Amino acid sequence: MSTPESPVRRTTIDDVARAAQVSKGAVSFALNGRPGVADATRARILAAADELGWTPNASARSLSTQRALAVGLVVAREPELLGADPFFSPFIAGIETVLSGRGHALVLQVPPTADAELDGYRRLAADRRVDGVFLSDLRVDDPRPTLLAELGLPAVTIGRMPNSQLASVSLDDRPGVAAAVRHLIGLGHRRIANVAGPAQFVHGDARQASWRAVMHEADLPATLAVTADFTASGGATATAALLDLAEPPTAIVYANDIMAIAGMSVAASRGVSVPGQLSVTGFDDTELARHLNPALTTVRSDPLGWGAAAAQLLLDVIEAAAAPRQRSGRSRTRPPVIHVELPPAELILRDSCGPPPGTKAPRRVARRRATPSTESPPTHNTAPPTTQRPKTQRPETQRPETQRTESEKA
Repeated sequence: MSTPESPVRRTTIDDVARAAQVSKGAVSFALNGRPGVADATRARILAAADELGWTPNASARSLSTQRALAVGLVVAREPELLGADPFFSPFIAGIETVLSGRGHALVLQVPPTADAELDGYRRLAADRRVDGVFLSDLRVDDPRPTLLAELGLPAVTIGRMPNSQLASVSLDDRPGVAAAVRHLIGLGHRRIANVAGPAQFVHGDARQASWRAVMHEADLPATLAVTADFTASGGATATAALLDLAEPPTAIVYANDIMAIAGMSVAASRGVSVPGQLSVTGFDDTELARHLNPALTTVRSDPLGWGAAAAQLLLDVIEAAAAPRQRSGRSRTRPPVIHVELPPAELILRDSCGPPPGTKAPRRVARRRATPSTESPPTHNTAPPTTQRPKTQRPETQRPETQRTESEKA
């Protein structure tokens, strides 16, 4: 008769402490990445934990710290639209690169409406399922910051809101969009259209405002504007409407790559060549953009790094909020408001832009450098892919030989 096998005993921090010949407190500090342990001691503890096969016990850790060890992201999108969005997949991957190393989980909710989104935040706070949240898709007159303040839920906004009391990680979209419009003007285009994202999103409005500002700067009419929804179908519909005009545009600046790619498909179906008869620019620099024929000129942001920077900042904000509570049993001070500014978006020149039909390309097609606006930075849902907080200086990056920034083109 067989007997049931004894359960495998789980390695505890007591075991690690005995093996490393240190206190349990030192083991806890070392395994949780907290300061207060000498580098040599930390290395010895980590080596002992690895040798013993120690893994964190999430339930015990949550009880001991009185935290959920999870953060939340609530996005009011149709699930199929969220899956098609080129921003959120790498953004979430960037978040996970930080959370997984710190023993935290991401709770993702995708409610269908803005009202359901607010209810999602209320449930997360009431059930204490998360220690903090990300706030993305910032909107004009957004009610969520006020709600989160009322709930006492630490938060980081993806983009910066004027007069906000929340920490933020932001990236200025405008220099990249402005550089795209100036590049087209330099090629000789005068009828430059814009296919924008929803006006209620702060980043959608900011990108269109940048297009309009450069058109006015060049004394060109900023009348060929269509508002879409960041989807392929929305981009296709907007492109068809523009090409149906008695005087269609010779260039279109799209608010994201998905709409630009759909627009190129519509143009091809009508026998309109890109860039021979129509020049096209996108935004996001998705992986597909460089593999199109012609390859898409677009504006690069870094959602992977943006997610990593946002996750690191949110964990810092949570730690700051918990520190006074741990000392006195209740929170007496609000954690400092921190704003992390990532390197601005940049134009990536490829093959989807050329001079308008019937003209020759000018010798100089672009300014040497896109100069960021002096206005306050807008917000967006896209930071170097690192778990450390980025500095304001842009690091050196390598690019394939076939892709050039605007400054390299000049």
